[in-house]
Amino acid sequence: MTQDPEPHLNQVSSKKHTFSEWIEKRFPVFSTFRREYIQFPMPRNLNIWWAFGAVLCVTLLLMLATGIFLALSYTPSAEEAFASIEMIERRVPSGWLLRSLHMAGSNLFLVFLYLHLFRGLYYGSYKNPRELVWLSGLLLMLMVMMTAFAGYILPWGQMSYWAANVVIQAISSIPFIGEGLAHWLMGGSSPSDLTLHRYFVLHFAMAFFIIAVVFIHVICVHVVKSNNPKGIEPKTKEETLPFYPYYVAKDGVVIVGAIILLVLLAFFFPDLLTNSENYTPANPLETPANIAPEWYFLPFYGILQLIPYKFLGLLLSVGSIMVLFAVPWLDRSPIKSANYRPLYRIALFLLVLSFVMLGIVGKYHSHTGLIWLGRLALFYYYAHFLLILPFSARFELKRTLPTSLLDEKGHK
Repeated sequence: MTQDPEPHLNQVSSKKHTFSEWIEKRFPVFSTFRREYIQFPMPRNLNIWWAFGAVLCVTLLLMLATGIFLALSYTPSAEEAFASIEMIERRVPSGWLLRSLHMAGSNLFLVFLYLHLFRGLYYGSYKNPRELVWLSGLLLMLMVMMTAFAGYILPWGQMSYWAANVVIQAISSIPFIGEGLAHWLMGGSSPSDLTLHRYFVLHFAMAFFIIAVVFIHVICVHVVKSNNPKGIEPKTKEETLPFYPYYVAKDGVVIVGAIILLVLLAFFFPDLLTNSENYTPANPLETPANIAPEWYFLPFYGILQLIPYKFLGLLLSVGSIMVLFAVPWLDRSPIKSANYRPLYRIALFLLVLSFVMLGIVGKYHSHTGLIWLGRLALFYYYAHFLLILPFSARFELKRTLPTSLLDEKGHK
């Protein structure tokens, strides 16, 4: 006679249920997760642009994991840094794979970050009540840029050394405090062991600060809910969908596509990820013919090259990012989405064009014919935020917005 296993299974299930209830009463993690990541209401008309936030989170986790393993074998010393990178590539088991994934991940992270920023500008995701979402996102972008720059210095190749030198010289042009600040950042009068050690600590520590700010950014999003392509708030339950399974599946497809792109870069096109000059050890006595940072810093480096006065160039370069913090108050149009702002769409297209032009100047600044085109692009960049945004509402034609997310009416 066989014993019925049913009572035993019920007893195990009851114990698990009792344990989860015990945890829930003291730390409501299960109900919070269910409310914020399963039942969380999302506008039902979100498109692929809203998937890049999830892609950024996955890429960030990849960067953190590979970065920790790389740090175990890296030596932050001016004499040994380049050799330690070579050792990781050639002698550490799967070290070449870890470094390739880390480099590809950093490049893709900045790609998705710029796309995420553009989505916010296009759909007005910075407007009331989402100002803190926008500001926390910009703070993340600044932190990521600092981390990426510090990481670019760590291989201590030719381009790493001279990129650090150029940035430190630009900082030294700040009146009154520049020289002292540059000396502190460099740890001396020229890049040395202290310089590399400080950038290594900055690169490693900032990764964990970034994760903390990501949590703040996500909390801000969950408090005010997501914006949507129509730029109007959902009014009924029918206008929303639960995050799971609809947007989990949608984000999952984009994440898989991003992983495929990451693998292609890491395995088949690794030379696209860094300048060939950086495969040569740093040499303070030999200046590269064309010093240029990674592609994601080229527009800001281009601004430095356009202005003959170092401090003014640094001011305009930093200001090109800081002006974004004022966008929620500069844009006075009551309409959020650019889908219903045809003039603003044109202005935004010209903004992207000017940003790309500044990047081209950063890459090929030795060609004097690009200088005036670059200055025109720089003028438009600032004019977009300081002139077009504040006054565009006066010239926009009145548009009929849809009354709900289910309404297909509304004229673009």
